Amino acid sequence: RYSEGNERFQWDGCPSRTQRNESVRKYEGLFILNTAGREEGLKESIDRLTAEIAKLGCKIETVQKMEKKAFSRVADKKVKDGYYVNFIFEADPAVAVKLTNHFDLDDEVFRLMLTHASAPAPAAAPTAA
Repeated sequence: RYSEGNERFQWDGCPSRTQRNESVRKYEGLFILNTAGREEGLKESIDRLTAEIAKLGCKIETVQKMEKKAFSRVADKKVKDGYYVNFIFEADPAVAVKLTNHFDLDDEVFRLMLTHASAPAPAAAPTAA
């Protein structure tokens, strides 16, 4: 429905964010850690990242440490590989933006990619034969 004047356009058929219950979303954050020359401190780095994510107000569900991988395209000659760590957590969308901005300033985090975590597929019920 559109009202004349300076009012905003509002479509009655679209529920607002609060009606859709999107105040907390599940995210998957893939961190690539720059551990050039200091591989022994990987556990401490993951623990520090976990604490900082929790401090920003996220509820961490899973921390998955992956292996060290060489980059197929080297963006920086000093960093040719990195450790991949996957975090699955619940957070408010505003906190997710703060999280990205916070870790952009961290020298130990080479790259960060946040995506919405997909809901697990329901298990197929066995069919009776």
